[in-house]
Amino acid sequence: MKGEVTGSTLKEADLFLEGEVLVNMAKKYGTPLYVYDGNLIIRRFRELHNFIKWPKLRILYAMKANYNIAILKLLKDHGAYIDTVSPAEVHLVLKLGYLPGHILYTANNITDEEMHEVKKTGVLMNIGSLSRLEKYGKAYPETEICLRFNPDVTAGIHEYVRTGGDLTKFGILMQDLPAVKKITDKYHLKVIGLHEHTGSGIAETEKVYQSMKNLLGIAKREDFPDLRFIDFGGGFKVPYSPDEKRINYDQFGKKIAEIFSEFCQEYGNELEMYFEPGKYLVAEAGSLVVQVNTLKDNKGRLIAGTDSGFPHLIRPVVYGAYHEIQNLSNPFKPGTVIKKYDICGNICETGDCFATQRDLPEIKEGDFLAVKNSGAYCYSMGGIYNLRAMPNEVLILNGRDYLVTKRLANEELAESIINGSRKF
Repeated sequence: MKGEVTGSTLKEADLFLEGEVLVNMAKKYGTPLYVYDGNLIIRRFRELHNFIKWPKLRILYAMKANYNIAILKLLKDHGAYIDTVSPAEVHLVLKLGYLPGHILYTANNITDEEMHEVKKTGVLMNIGSLSRLEKYGKAYPETEICLRFNPDVTAGIHEYVRTGGDLTKFGILMQDLPAVKKITDKYHLKVIGLHEHTGSGIAETEKVYQSMKNLLGIAKREDFPDLRFIDFGGGFKVPYSPDEKRINYDQFGKKIAEIFSEFCQEYGNELEMYFEPGKYLVAEAGSLVVQVNTLKDNKGRLIAGTDSGFPHLIRPVVYGAYHEIQNLSNPFKPGTVIKKYDICGNICETGDCFATQRDLPEIKEGDFLAVKNSGAYCYSMGGIYNLRAMPNEVLILNGRDYLVTKRLANEELAESIINGSRKF
Protein backbone atom coordinates (compact mmCIF):
# COMPACT_ATOMS: atom_id res chain seq x y z
CA MET A 1 0.00 0.00 0.00
CA LYS A 2 1.27 3.46 -0.88
CA GLY A 3 0.56 6.63 1.02
CA GLU A 4 -0.36 5.06 4.35
CA VAL A 5 0.05 7.16 7.47
CA THR A 6 1.24 4.37 9.69
CA GLY A 7 1.48 0.60 9.63
CA SER A 8 2.22 -2.41 11.83
CA THR A 9 2.17 -6.16 11.44
CA LEU A 10 -0.59 -8.47 12.68
CA LYS A 11 -0.51 -12.23 12.98
CA GLU A 12 -1.64 -14.08 9.85
CA ALA A 13 -4.30 -15.81 11.93
CA ASP A 14 -5.92 -12.45 12.64
CA LEU A 15 -7.03 -11.73 9.08
CA PHE A 16 -10.72 -12.14 9.90
CA LEU A 17 -11.60 -8.97 11.69
CA GLU A 18 -13.32 -10.22 14.80
CA GLY A 19 -12.93 -10.02 18.57
CA GLU A 20 -9.38 -9.54 19.69
CA VAL A 21 -8.18 -7.95 16.44
CA LEU A 22 -10.82 -5.20 16.61
CA VAL A 23 -10.15 -4.63 20.30
CA ASN A 24 -6.43 -4.27 19.57
CA MET A 25 -7.18 -1.78 16.80
CA ALA A 26 -9.46 0.20 19.14
CA LYS A 27 -6.75 0.36 21.79
CA LYS A 28 -4.13 1.39 19.25
CA TYR A 29 -6.10 3.99 17.28
CA GLY A 30 -8.85 5.01 19.71
CA THR A 31 -12.60 4.97 19.26
CA PRO A 32 -14.84 5.51 17.46
CA LEU A 33 -12.94 3.69 14.74
CA TYR A 34 -13.71 2.26 11.31
CA VAL A 35 -11.81 -0.91 10.47
CA TYR A 36 -11.91 -2.44 6.97
CA ASP A 37 -10.85 -5.92 5.87
CA GLY A 38 -9.03 -5.39 2.58
CA ASN A 39 -8.74 -9.11 1.91
CA LEU A 40 -12.50 -9.56 2.12
CA ILE A 41 -13.05 -6.68 -0.30
CA ILE A 42 -10.85 -8.36 -2.90
CA ARG A 43 -12.53 -11.70 -2.23
CA ARG A 44 -15.95 -10.17 -2.96
CA PHE A 45 -14.61 -8.50 -6.13
CA ARG A 46 -13.24 -11.79 -7.43
CA GLU A 47 -16.44 -13.61 -6.52
CA LEU A 48 -18.46 -11.55 -8.95
CA HIS A 49 -16.14 -12.54 -11.79
CA ASN A 50 -16.53 -16.17 -10.74
CA PHE A 51 -20.32 -15.90 -10.51
CA ILE A 52 -20.92 -14.05 -13.78
CA LYS A 53 -19.15 -15.97 -16.53
CA TRP A 54 -18.98 -13.36 -19.27
CA PRO A 55 -15.74 -12.78 -21.20
CA LYS A 56 -16.25 -9.03 -21.32
CA LEU A 57 -17.47 -8.43 -17.77
CA ARG A 58 -16.54 -5.11 -16.18
CA ILE A 59 -17.07 -4.46 -12.47
CA LEU A 60 -17.41 -0.74 -11.72
CA TYR A 61 -17.11 -0.05 -8.00
CA ALA A 62 -19.84 2.39 -6.94
CA MET A 63 -17.55 4.61 -4.92
CA LYS A 64 -20.40 6.50 -3.27
CA ALA A 65 -20.56 3.46 -0.97
CA ASN A 66 -17.14 4.27 0.48
CA TYR A 67 -14.58 6.68 -0.98
CA ASN A 68 -11.72 5.63 1.33
CA ILE A 69 -8.60 6.08 -0.80
CA ALA A 70 -6.98 2.83 0.32
CA ILE A 71 -10.07 0.89 -0.82
CA LEU A 72 -10.12 2.77 -4.13
CA LYS A 73 -6.42 2.02 -4.73
CA LEU A 74 -6.85 -1.61 -3.75
CA LEU A 75 -9.69 -2.15 -6.20
CA LYS A 76 -7.85 -0.31 -8.98
CA ASP A 77 -4.84 -2.59 -8.49
CA HIS A 78 -7.13 -5.60 -8.97
CA GLY A 79 -8.69 -4.33 -12.20
CA ALA A 80 -11.85 -2.57 -11.05
CA TYR A 81 -13.47 0.18 -13.07
CA ILE A 82 -15.30 2.95 -11.20
CA ASP A 83 -18.82 4.39 -11.04
CA THR A 84 -18.95 8.06 -10.05
CA VAL A 85 -21.86 10.39 -9.30
CA SER A 86 -20.20 13.78 -8.71
CA PRO A 87 -17.41 15.82 -10.28
CA ALA A 88 -15.37 15.57 -7.08
CA GLU A 89 -15.56 11.77 -7.23
CA VAL A 90 -14.27 11.94 -10.81
CA HIS A 91 -11.36 14.17 -9.81
CA LEU A 92 -10.51 11.95 -6.83
CA VAL A 93 -10.22 8.71 -8.79
CA LEU A 94 -8.31 10.39 -11.62
CA LYS A 95 -5.80 11.63 -9.04
CA LEU A 96 -5.53 8.06 -7.72
CA GLY A 97 -4.57 6.78 -11.17
CA TYR A 98 -7.80 5.50 -12.65
CA LEU A 99 -7.90 5.94 -16.42
CA PRO A 100 -10.69 8.12 -17.87
CA GLY A 101 -11.83 5.17 -19.97
CA HIS A 102 -12.34 3.12 -16.81
CA ILE A 103 -14.68 5.68 -15.23
CA LEU A 104 -18.39 6.27 -15.81
CA TYR A 105 -20.03 9.48 -14.60
CA THR A 106 -23.76 9.15 -13.93
CA ALA A 107 -25.41 12.55 -14.11
CA ASN A 108 -28.27 13.19 -11.67
CA ASN A 109 -29.85 16.64 -11.78
CA ILE A 110 -26.48 18.20 -12.57
CA THR A 111 -25.75 21.80 -13.49
CA ASP A 112 -24.33 22.97 -16.81
CA GLU A 113 -21.10 23.83 -15.00
CA GLU A 114 -20.78 20.26 -13.69
CA MET A 115 -21.40 18.87 -17.16
CA HIS A 116 -18.62 21.00 -18.65
CA GLU A 117 -16.28 20.20 -15.76
CA VAL A 118 -16.64 16.44 -16.18
CA LYS A 119 -16.52 16.59 -19.96
CA LYS A 120 -13.09 18.22 -19.80
CA THR A 121 -11.73 15.18 -17.95
CA GLY A 122 -12.51 12.82 -20.84
CA VAL A 123 -14.78 10.66 -18.66
CA LEU A 124 -17.87 9.19 -20.33
CA MET A 125 -21.16 10.75 -19.21
CA ASN A 126 -24.22 8.66 -18.42
CA ILE A 127 -27.30 10.84 -19.04
CA GLY A 128 -30.69 10.12 -17.48
CA SER A 129 -33.04 12.88 -18.63
CA LEU A 130 -34.24 14.31 -21.94
CA SER A 131 -33.49 17.81 -20.69
CA ARG A 132 -29.83 17.05 -19.96
CA LEU A 133 -29.48 15.06 -23.18
CA GLU A 134 -30.61 18.10 -25.18
CA LYS A 135 -28.19 20.39 -23.34
CA TYR A 136 -25.34 17.94 -23.72
CA GLY A 137 -26.01 17.40 -27.43
CA LYS A 138 -26.09 21.13 -28.10
CA ALA A 139 -22.80 21.65 -26.26
CA TYR A 140 -20.98 18.53 -27.49
CA PRO A 141 -22.37 17.26 -30.82
CA GLU A 142 -20.80 14.22 -32.46
CA THR A 143 -19.46 12.84 -29.16
CA GLU A 144 -19.93 9.56 -27.29
CA ILE A 145 -22.46 9.12 -24.50
CA CYS A 146 -24.20 6.53 -22.35
CA LEU A 147 -27.95 6.72 -21.72
CA ARG A 148 -29.66 5.79 -18.46
CA PHE A 149 -33.17 4.38 -18.84
CA ASN A 150 -35.74 3.69 -16.14
CA PRO A 151 -36.24 -0.09 -16.27
CA ASP A 152 -39.88 0.19 -15.12
CA VAL A 153 -39.19 -2.31 -12.32
CA THR A 154 -39.33 -1.36 -8.66
CA ALA A 155 -37.12 -3.24 -6.20
CA GLY A 156 -34.86 -2.55 -3.23
CA ILE A 157 -34.56 -2.96 0.50
CA HIS A 158 -36.17 0.44 1.35
CA GLU A 159 -38.32 2.93 -0.52
CA TYR A 160 -35.51 5.50 -0.47
CA VAL A 161 -33.18 3.24 -2.47
CA ARG A 162 -35.63 1.98 -5.12
CA THR A 163 -34.49 3.67 -8.29
CA GLY A 164 -36.88 2.17 -10.86
CA GLY A 165 -40.57 2.75 -11.52
CA ASP A 166 -42.81 5.73 -12.21
CA LEU A 167 -42.19 7.50 -8.88
CA THR A 168 -38.42 7.72 -9.12
CA LYS A 169 -36.37 10.68 -10.33
CA PHE A 170 -33.87 8.43 -12.11
CA GLY A 171 -33.58 7.56 -15.78
CA ILE A 172 -35.39 8.21 -19.04
CA LEU A 173 -38.70 6.42 -19.44
CA MET A 174 -38.51 3.72 -22.07
CA GLN A 175 -41.63 5.15 -23.68
CA ASP A 176 -39.54 8.23 -24.46
CA LEU A 177 -37.24 6.32 -26.80
CA PRO A 178 -38.54 8.22 -29.89
CA ALA A 179 -37.67 11.53 -28.16
CA VAL A 180 -34.23 10.17 -27.33
CA LYS A 181 -33.63 9.18 -30.94
CA LYS A 182 -34.73 12.60 -32.14
CA ILE A 183 -32.13 14.32 -29.92
CA THR A 184 -29.28 11.90 -30.63
CA ASP A 185 -29.91 12.12 -34.38
CA LYS A 186 -30.18 15.90 -34.23
CA TYR A 187 -26.74 16.26 -32.63
CA HIS A 188 -25.16 13.14 -34.19
CA LEU A 189 -24.44 11.69 -30.75
CA LYS A 190 -22.84 8.24 -30.63
CA VAL A 191 -24.56 6.11 -27.99
CA ILE A 192 -21.98 3.54 -26.89
CA GLY A 193 -23.68 2.38 -23.69
CA LEU A 194 -27.11 1.84 -22.16
CA HIS A 195 -27.67 1.80 -18.41
CA GLU A 196 -30.32 0.94 -15.85
CA HIS A 197 -30.35 0.60 -12.07
CA THR A 198 -33.29 -0.95 -10.24
CA GLY A 199 -32.45 -0.41 -6.58
CA SER A 200 -30.19 -1.32 -3.66
CA GLY A 201 -30.22 -4.53 -1.64
CA ILE A 202 -32.44 -6.41 -4.09
CA ALA A 203 -33.62 -9.77 -2.73
CA GLU A 204 -35.97 -10.58 -5.62
CA THR A 205 -33.68 -11.92 -8.34
CA GLU A 206 -36.61 -12.22 -10.75
CA LYS A 207 -36.96 -8.45 -10.70
CA VAL A 208 -33.32 -8.09 -11.66
CA TYR A 209 -33.85 -10.42 -14.62
CA GLN A 210 -36.95 -8.47 -15.65
CA SER A 211 -35.18 -5.11 -15.48
CA MET A 212 -32.41 -6.52 -17.67
CA LYS A 213 -34.92 -7.82 -20.20
CA ASN A 214 -36.75 -4.49 -20.26
CA LEU A 215 -33.58 -2.55 -21.07
CA LEU A 216 -32.38 -5.11 -23.60
CA GLY A 217 -35.81 -4.94 -25.22
CA ILE A 218 -35.09 -1.40 -26.44
CA ALA A 219 -31.42 -2.00 -27.28
CA LYS A 220 -32.11 -2.63 -30.94
CA ARG A 221 -29.28 -2.39 -33.42
CA GLU A 222 -31.35 -0.15 -35.71
CA ASP A 223 -31.73 2.38 -32.88
CA PHE A 224 -28.32 1.98 -31.22
CA PRO A 225 -25.83 0.60 -33.79
CA ASP A 226 -22.70 1.69 -31.89
CA LEU A 227 -23.20 -0.03 -28.52
CA ARG A 228 -20.09 -1.26 -26.73
CA PHE A 229 -21.60 -2.07 -23.35
CA ILE A 230 -24.81 -2.51 -21.38
CA ASP A 231 -24.70 -1.45 -17.72
CA PHE A 232 -27.14 -3.18 -15.36
CA GLY A 233 -26.30 -1.13 -12.26
CA GLY A 234 -25.76 -2.60 -8.82
CA GLY A 235 -28.06 -3.61 -6.01
CA PHE A 236 -26.41 -6.89 -5.00
CA LYS A 237 -27.82 -7.79 -1.60
CA VAL A 238 -25.69 -8.71 1.40
CA PRO A 239 -27.01 -10.19 4.68
CA TYR A 240 -27.14 -7.68 7.53
CA SER A 241 -28.73 -9.76 10.29
CA PRO A 242 -27.37 -13.16 11.41
CA ASP A 243 -30.52 -14.99 10.30
CA GLU A 244 -30.50 -13.58 6.74
CA LYS A 245 -29.59 -16.05 4.02
CA ARG A 246 -27.04 -15.18 1.38
CA ILE A 247 -28.40 -15.09 -2.15
CA ASN A 248 -27.20 -17.85 -4.46
CA TYR A 249 -25.16 -15.59 -6.70
CA ASP A 250 -23.67 -18.51 -8.58
CA GLN A 251 -27.11 -19.42 -9.91
CA PHE A 252 -27.90 -15.72 -10.32
CA GLY A 253 -24.77 -15.19 -12.43
CA LYS A 254 -25.58 -18.10 -14.73
CA LYS A 255 -29.03 -16.68 -15.45
CA ILE A 256 -27.60 -13.21 -16.12
CA ALA A 257 -25.05 -14.60 -18.58
CA GLU A 258 -27.78 -16.60 -20.31
CA ILE A 259 -30.02 -13.54 -20.75
CA PHE A 260 -27.15 -11.41 -22.03
CA SER A 261 -25.82 -14.09 -24.35
CA GLU A 262 -29.19 -14.41 -26.07
CA PHE A 263 -29.33 -10.64 -26.50
CA CYS A 264 -25.82 -10.37 -27.95
CA GLN A 265 -26.55 -13.10 -30.48
CA GLU A 266 -29.62 -11.17 -31.62
CA TYR A 267 -27.73 -7.84 -31.61
CA GLY A 268 -24.92 -9.38 -33.65
CA ASN A 269 -22.01 -8.41 -31.43
CA GLU A 270 -20.54 -9.59 -28.11
CA LEU A 271 -20.86 -6.47 -25.95
CA GLU A 272 -19.28 -5.67 -22.62
CA MET A 273 -21.46 -6.26 -19.57
CA TYR A 274 -21.16 -3.72 -16.73
CA PHE A 275 -22.27 -4.04 -13.12
CA GLU A 276 -21.83 -1.38 -10.44
CA PRO A 277 -21.66 -3.00 -6.98
CA GLY A 278 -20.88 -0.81 -4.01
CA LYS A 279 -22.41 -2.41 -0.94
CA TYR A 280 -21.59 -5.95 -2.07
CA LEU A 281 -17.86 -5.22 -2.24
CA VAL A 282 -17.36 -3.28 0.98
CA ALA A 283 -20.30 -3.54 3.42
CA GLU A 284 -19.32 -6.74 5.19
CA ALA A 285 -15.66 -5.74 5.25
CA GLY A 286 -16.27 -2.83 7.64
CA SER A 287 -16.84 -2.54 11.38
CA LEU A 288 -17.44 0.60 13.43
CA VAL A 289 -15.87 0.05 16.84
CA VAL A 290 -17.27 2.18 19.67
CA GLN A 291 -16.74 2.26 23.41
CA VAL A 292 -19.45 2.27 26.06
CA ASN A 293 -19.04 5.18 28.45
CA THR A 294 -22.44 5.39 30.16
CA LEU A 295 -24.95 2.81 31.44
CA LYS A 296 -28.46 3.70 32.57
CA ASP A 297 -31.34 1.66 33.95
CA ASN A 298 -34.50 3.60 33.10
CA LYS A 299 -37.11 1.67 35.08
CA GLY A 300 -35.82 -1.61 33.73
CA ARG A 301 -34.88 -0.38 30.24
CA LEU A 302 -31.12 -0.62 29.90
CA ILE A 303 -29.38 2.09 27.88
CA ALA A 304 -25.75 1.81 26.81
CA GLY A 305 -24.27 5.16 25.77
CA THR A 306 -21.29 5.16 23.41
CA ASP A 307 -18.68 7.59 22.12
CA SER A 308 -20.13 7.63 18.59
CA GLY A 309 -23.46 8.64 17.07
CA PHE A 310 -25.58 8.74 13.95
CA PRO A 311 -23.35 11.20 12.04
CA HIS A 312 -20.86 8.31 11.96
CA LEU A 313 -23.41 5.69 10.93
CA ILE A 314 -26.75 7.11 9.85
CA ARG A 315 -28.38 4.09 8.20
CA PRO A 316 -30.47 3.03 11.24
CA VAL A 317 -31.89 6.57 11.55
CA VAL A 318 -32.55 7.12 7.82
CA TYR A 319 -33.59 3.65 6.68
CA GLY A 320 -34.44 1.86 9.92
CA ALA A 321 -31.54 -0.39 8.91
CA TYR A 322 -30.44 -3.32 11.04
CA HIS A 323 -26.75 -3.67 11.91
CA GLU A 324 -25.53 -6.57 13.99
CA ILE A 325 -23.76 -5.42 17.16
CA GLN A 326 -21.20 -7.51 19.03
CA ASN A 327 -19.80 -6.98 22.50
CA LEU A 328 -16.11 -7.41 21.79
CA SER A 329 -15.15 -7.17 25.46
CA ASN A 330 -17.64 -9.84 26.55
CA PRO A 331 -18.24 -12.08 23.53
CA PHE A 332 -21.03 -14.61 23.57
CA LYS A 333 -20.26 -18.11 24.85
CA PRO A 334 -22.34 -20.78 26.61
CA GLY A 335 -23.51 -19.50 29.98
CA THR A 336 -23.09 -15.81 29.08
CA VAL A 337 -25.64 -13.50 30.71
CA ILE A 338 -27.79 -11.91 27.99
CA LYS A 339 -29.67 -8.64 28.52
CA LYS A 340 -31.66 -6.26 26.32
CA TYR A 341 -30.04 -2.92 25.57
CA ASP A 342 -30.67 0.27 23.66
CA ILE A 343 -27.30 1.10 22.09
CA CYS A 344 -27.23 4.89 21.87
CA GLY A 345 -24.89 7.59 20.66
CA ASN A 346 -23.57 10.89 21.99
CA ILE A 347 -25.60 13.24 19.76
CA CYS A 348 -28.25 15.61 21.07
CA GLU A 349 -31.12 13.77 19.35
CA THR A 350 -33.51 11.20 20.86
CA GLY A 351 -33.31 9.12 17.69
CA ASP A 352 -29.56 8.74 18.02
CA CYS A 353 -29.56 4.96 18.48
CA PHE A 354 -27.72 2.20 16.66
CA ALA A 355 -30.15 -0.41 18.00
CA THR A 356 -33.07 -0.72 20.41
CA GLN A 357 -33.94 -3.63 22.67
CA ARG A 358 -31.06 -5.69 21.31
CA ASP A 359 -30.08 -8.92 23.07
CA LEU A 360 -26.37 -8.74 23.95
CA PRO A 361 -23.94 -10.25 26.43
CA GLU A 362 -23.89 -8.11 29.57
CA ILE A 363 -22.29 -4.72 28.92
CA LYS A 364 -20.08 -2.79 31.30
CA GLU A 365 -18.77 0.75 31.00
CA GLY A 366 -15.51 0.61 29.06
CA ASP A 367 -16.58 -2.31 26.87
CA PHE A 368 -15.88 -2.16 23.14
CA LEU A 369 -18.78 -2.84 20.77
CA ALA A 370 -18.56 -3.55 17.04
CA VAL A 371 -21.30 -2.34 14.69
CA LYS A 372 -20.97 -4.81 11.84
CA ASN A 373 -21.53 -4.38 8.08
CA SER A 374 -20.32 -0.80 8.33
CA GLY A 375 -18.19 -0.70 5.19
CA ALA A 376 -20.84 0.78 2.88
CA TYR A 377 -22.86 3.98 3.16
CA CYS A 378 -21.62 4.67 6.67
CA TYR A 379 -18.48 6.82 6.67
CA SER A 380 -19.39 8.08 3.19
CA MET A 381 -22.75 9.38 4.49
CA GLY A 382 -21.16 10.82 7.61
CA GLY A 383 -20.88 14.36 8.87
CA ILE A 384 -19.80 16.50 11.78
CA TYR A 385 -23.17 17.30 13.34
CA ASN A 386 -22.74 18.58 16.93
CA LEU A 387 -19.19 19.35 15.74
CA ARG A 388 -17.91 15.87 16.45
CA ALA A 389 -15.17 14.77 14.07
CA MET A 390 -15.42 11.73 11.81
CA PRO A 391 -13.51 8.68 13.11
CA ASN A 392 -10.15 7.30 12.13
CA GLU A 393 -10.27 4.77 9.29
CA VAL A 394 -7.98 1.74 9.33
CA LEU A 395 -7.49 -0.83 6.56
CA ILE A 396 -6.12 -4.28 7.36
CA LEU A 397 -4.55 -6.03 4.39
CA ASN A 398 -2.44 -9.20 4.37
CA GLY A 399 -1.94 -9.05 8.13
CA ARG A 400 -0.91 -5.40 8.28
CA ASP A 401 -2.93 -2.42 9.52
CA TYR A 402 -2.85 1.03 7.91
CA LEU A 403 -4.22 4.26 9.33
CA VAL A 404 -5.67 5.76 6.14
CA THR A 405 -7.84 8.61 7.41
CA LYS A 406 -6.87 10.43 10.59
CA ARG A 407 -9.52 11.87 12.87
CA LEU A 408 -9.31 15.59 13.56
CA ALA A 409 -8.73 16.58 17.16
CA ASN A 410 -11.42 18.86 18.59
CA GLU A 411 -9.28 21.99 18.24
CA GLU A 412 -8.33 21.00 14.67
CA LEU A 413 -12.00 20.60 13.79
CA ALA A 414 -12.81 24.01 15.24
CA GLU A 415 -9.88 25.54 13.36
CA SER A 416 -11.05 23.94 10.09
CA ILE A 417 -14.41 25.64 10.49
CA ILE A 418 -12.77 29.02 11.00
CA ASN A 419 -10.28 28.56 8.14
CA GLY A 420 -12.99 27.38 5.76
CA SER A 421 -15.38 30.18 6.56
CA ARG A 422 -15.66 33.58 4.99
CA LYS A 423 -13.88 36.32 6.88
CA PHE A 424 -16.20 38.96 8.32
